[in-house]
Amino acid sequence: MSEQNQPMTQAEHDDWVRENFQRANQHLAENGVLFDSVVVEASRYLAPFVAVWKIKSQQGKFFWVISGDLPADYMPFETATDVRGALKRFALTWQLKAENIMTSTGLDETQQNFAKLLADRAYSLHELSEQDTLWA
Repeated sequence: MSEQNQPMTQAEHDDWVRENFQRANQHLAENGVLFDSVVVEASRYLAPFVAVWKIKSQQGKFFWVISGDLPADYMPFETATDVRGALKRFALTWQLKAENIMTSTGLDETQQNFAKLLADRAYSLHELSEQDTLWA
């Protein structure tokens, strides 16, 4: 994930959280899931790298949604019991997606770059999920 030389101010942090929340909701809407509410106490933000949101849809279903310095994505809440588990699940899913893309025939440069990005972010998410100090 990208490097940040100076700590964010509170205003920059708040802007980053707001922008990534909007990005997460946009991604859900593009996939036919309409936002109802966010479970703030179950969501986590590691600005400027990643935000994981527990979001309730208008249909009453819950989802984990990820955004930040990585592709936005979502999965059913039932796939992980907490944010740490969701990070691990996103990491595994993205590693498999990257592998599937790279083993496809006729890849163009954009697809290769996307597969590399997914693999890189999958590794970073797994590393974050393994840092016990973040989850104590």
